[in-house]
Amino acid sequence: MRTFLGDLGLLRDRRFTLLLSARTISMLGSSFAPVALAFGILELPGATATTLSVVLTAEALPMVLFMLFGGVLADRLPRQRVMMVGEWVNALAFFALGAMMLSGWTPLFGMATAAACSGVAMAVLYPALTGIIPEVVPADRLQTGNALLGLGANVSRVAGAVLGGGTVVLVGGGWALAVSGALFAVAGMLLAALRLTPAERAAGPAQSVLSDLREGWREFSSRQWIWVVVAQFSVLVMALQAGHGVLGPLMAKESLGGAPAWSAFLAGEAIGTIAGVFVSLRVRPRRPILVGTLLCLPSALPYFLLGAEAPLWASVLAAFGLGVCFDVFGVLWQTTMQREVPAESLSRVASYDALGSLMFGPLGLLLAAPAAAVIGPQAALTACGVLIVLSTCAALLSPAVRNLRAPMPEPVSG
Repeated sequence: MRTFLGDLGLLRDRRFTLLLSARTISMLGSSFAPVALAFGILELPGATATTLSVVLTAEALPMVLFMLFGGVLADRLPRQRVMMVGEWVNALAFFALGAMMLSGWTPLFGMATAAACSGVAMAVLYPALTGIIPEVVPADRLQTGNALLGLGANVSRVAGAVLGGGTVVLVGGGWALAVSGALFAVAGMLLAALRLTPAERAAGPAQSVLSDLREGWREFSSRQWIWVVVAQFSVLVMALQAGHGVLGPLMAKESLGGAPAWSAFLAGEAIGTIAGVFVSLRVRPRRPILVGTLLCLPSALPYFLLGAEAPLWASVLAAFGLGVCFDVFGVLWQTTMQREVPAESLSRVASYDALGSLMFGPLGLLLAAPAAAVIGPQAALTACGVLIVLSTCAALLSPAVRNLRAPMPEPVSG
């Protein structure tokens, strides 16, 4: 039987440690951004919820549009180099946003352009990250590797949510965005030190990008459990983007106490993801996709509570539960994809996964402000919760989602 100490033996692997360090520092940079960007923009003279929606949409839309290209790139080129460049582009984007905030010159076009560059960087980072993990982590340690990477990312989310909110309060959003840029730059330098042998790198096939995309689509569409859950997440992410990106901060500003209250909500969620890591290290469900899909249902609760104007502590507690459930889902989902999808197509399948999951996210951001104006932020948040429940129940109708089984674990000594 696998032991906990045996699982942690991965931390003695230099390549895994470099990947873990880069991912952790990158996520620390990312976690500064939501609070800094949201309240930095909302506090600009004349800024409204619509201003925030435009900038966030400018980041989300290129991330969706370039995701498939990112998957092709990561299956053709060394994934370590793709990730390195993505981190450095992110660094430049956040340095630019921070400089605009600090200088007081904040044209909407300029902020949207910098946010769009960050979106392009994220479009190439995600598929490359999904594909590089099996190159670094042994097949029998994939779930452990995903969980440990999640632990580093989730600790960063907690630290970033707390430090980001504190930085905004003390010195403003510009400095928080500048710190984000520095952290992305450091992550890129760590990835530059990661060396994979030629045999482990994706070979560049001598065919067109369109042919690569068709092959990736065949791998994606031939697995019902993938495309059904991706369809579910296209609706779920739309609700999350609206709720987390615009409606939640707006509600916090109006009635919960502003940036510190929203930071507490995000910190509660992030602490939940840390707790979820320890669950995901030990749980080995025979039907991982069924269990993961069921775990999406509690993610609606924070929106129902915010919509009902519940006390802040109740919403933070619900956010903690959301964090636990989403972390376990993420580890089960990533591990199952890495086991079931051929390595040479994994980044392209991951890009279709991300594209499908994120494609309605910009719509959620665009609709959030008008919905808040027409029906109020409370009713709009409740509608987000309803969408999450309905989409999850629809996904559970799929036999492939309910019945896909994980391989039986092999005994491994500690």
